[in-house]
Order: sequence, then structure tokens, then C-alpha cells
Amino acid sequence: MEITTTPYSTALEHLADLENYIGKELGLTDWVTITQDQINTFAEATGDHQWIHVDVERSKKQSPYKQTVAHGFLVLSLASQFTYETFSIKDVVMGVNYGLDKVRFPNATPAGAKLRGRVSLMTYKTITGGARYKVLVSFEIQGQTKPACVAEFIGQAYVG
Repeated sequence: MEITTTPYSTALEHLADLENYIGKELGLTDWVTITQDQINTFAEATGDHQWIHVDVERSKKQSPYKQTVAHGFLVLSLASQFTYETFSIKDVVMGVNYGLDKVRFPNATPAGAKLRGRVSLMTYKTITGGARYKVLVSFEIQGQTKPACVAEFIGQAYVG
């Protein structure tokens, strides 16, 4: 089976239809550039000012990456955006972040790199008023074989 490199999303009429996608890919986002300004803003918001993220000159000299890299949690924070971009469900009136299971950061994301999200449905469970589902989000880096992050993201959706 050939893996698509063209961005796409899945549109469903009913939340219950999502269950038919267990084990299947739901979508692939467009590329998003991670800028040094985003990295600096994230450092300010979280208090994580480690030099490999914010000190461009020191990173050129001392970092194994020879430039600054994004915080892993900055990359992970794109999970919501990537899931919203890869599938939609017409009868859902509200969705919430329920949490995460396994999260790994197998590759650094250099400042200026482009990321995209590849999203697949892992599980689906009916709950009162809606459903809880788990998606696998792979944060691909343009030009790299190893992803920046792989996360099992759990959401809850409610129908109206």
C-alpha cells in the first residue's frame, strides 16, 4: 500500500461513523513551519529557556544540531491543530482533550523545519452523549525519515 504525501482530511456525517475507521488513516495536514519566534514565545510561556531552544549563537557552536531546536512540548502542542485539520464530524458540537497515552520524541525539530501531522484512528468507545477515541499522531519533519514526535492523543466528542 502506497503512503500518500498529499494533504487530505476525512469528513463524516455522524460521530458513530468514526468507529468504522479504527486502524485507518484519517488524514494528513499541510506543512507548518516552526519558527524561532514560536520557539521563543513557547519558552516565555513555559519558563523553559534552555539554551538549545533560545540561544542561536551558542547552539551554532555547542549544540549537536548546530542550531536551535523546538521544545518537544511545542511540537506536541500541535496535536489539537493537526487532528482538527485531518477529520471533521458534522454532528459533533464540542470536542475536548481527554489526555495522552504514549508520547515519544524520536527526532529533534530544528528551527525553520516544516512539520505535518499524519493521523490514524486507534480506538473508539461510545460514552454518554458522545464518544472517546484515541488517534495516533505522527509529526513528520520534511526531509527526515524519523518523525519529531509520535503521540497517542485521546479526545472526547459530544453530539448535539
